[in-house]
Amino acid sequence: MPGKILSNYEKSHPNSLALATRAAKLFPSGVTHDGRSFFPFPIYVERATGGKKWDVDGNMYVDFIGGHGSLLLGHRHPEVMDAADKASKRGTHFGSSHDLEIDWAELVLQLVPCAEKVRFTSSGTEATMMALRLARAYTNRDKIIKFTDHFHGWHDIVVGQQREDMSLPSSIGVPDSFYESLVILPPNDENLLMETLGKNDIAAVIIEPTGAHWGRHPIHQSFLEAIRRQTAKYGTLFIMDEVITGFRASPGGIQGKYNILPDLSTHAKILAGGFPGGCVAGKKEIMDILELRESDDAWNKEQRIAHQGTYNANPVSAAAGSKTLSLIKDGAHTQVADATTAELVFELNKLFQARALDASAWHVSSMWHLNLGENSPRSTDVETDPNYLPSGIDKPLLQPLRWALYNHGVDLMADGGMVSSAHGTEEIALTVEAFDLAINDLRNDGYL
Repeated sequence: MPGKILSNYEKSHPNSLALATRAAKLFPSGVTHDGRSFFPFPIYVERATGGKKWDVDGNMYVDFIGGHGSLLLGHRHPEVMDAADKASKRGTHFGSSHDLEIDWAELVLQLVPCAEKVRFTSSGTEATMMALRLARAYTNRDKIIKFTDHFHGWHDIVVGQQREDMSLPSSIGVPDSFYESLVILPPNDENLLMETLGKNDIAAVIIEPTGAHWGRHPIHQSFLEAIRRQTAKYGTLFIMDEVITGFRASPGGIQGKYNILPDLSTHAKILAGGFPGGCVAGKKEIMDILELRESDDAWNKEQRIAHQGTYNANPVSAAAGSKTLSLIKDGAHTQVADATTAELVFELNKLFQARALDASAWHVSSMWHLNLGENSPRSTDVETDPNYLPSGIDKPLLQPLRWALYNHGVDLMADGGMVSSAHGTEEIALTVEAFDLAINDLRNDGYL
């Protein structure tokens, strides 16, 4: 028999169930993104504003998904929405260059430390795909180093071993031979990195700079410094995947926060202010491999990288992105989001201690995670503690916790969430209250 948590979830979401039933006939798994798949059915959202959203059944949630991390300013920031509205009235797609893309690019170059030139794409996956191709072309090498469990989009080369429980570095639908150019290393091991780079056949090292899955498995600053040092020594490019951390960890991302300059960095999410958009930014001599040269057919046909993309720098994304970057460039929104996250983590840990629950919360910048289950490590400042090893949420507790939190008005992103500058004391209070009630429910149903 299902417990009360699940039955209450089902009773509270009849309209979501109806939509999920329709969707099941249309989409694989009934969803349009793997991360939205949820048993027995996902919620369907009708509207959102600030740090909250409402589903089709009228339930309100404190939202910690934040557009998969793209909404540092929260949902429907009025200035961003106004900029997008004005741009859409000019036209949604000119098929030509326009002034808005120049404004957007100038802000990227102003904020991203490694950026000497930039090229826009339509997504983060496209950005990492381009960065790797640029690295191969620039170095005339084929192999790429990525780190276990690090996510860099869903294109062929980087889908190898996304999760720790995958036994082989492969995905069905991709020829096995494709992975001959992929090297997967455990993170935070400078000696192994140096040994692998010493073979002088690595085009690039790509990394999520706060660790796999936006910091769930932390990377220490010293390892990023080691990557920069060792890649420079062996003529390998350092690609910092800042699709999530870009403009969030600081206005200049992790590279700005730690003053570590990669050769290329990839961006999306906050870059476009909640609209579709990505980019690659980096050194001029690398980016110029994309350059078309007049009256140089040999270069254009044989030595440059071709790049198309119907929606690259579309006017609406460019306008929303420009307005977002202009609003966050002074760092104030980042500081607010960081401070709110720190307060949320403090209050959650205080609650867990008061309820004698083997759990803890921790964060990097405005990204927070949970440990829940036996032997959860104490919270720490993971940016200064290179030995911190989170345990995460015990697998049998993942769904019941999400059900219980949905029932009490909180939507997590996997084992934690993203905080915006629109979250504040009210959202913290509602979240702590929801966790308190969820603990009761989980204990009553025998999960804890």
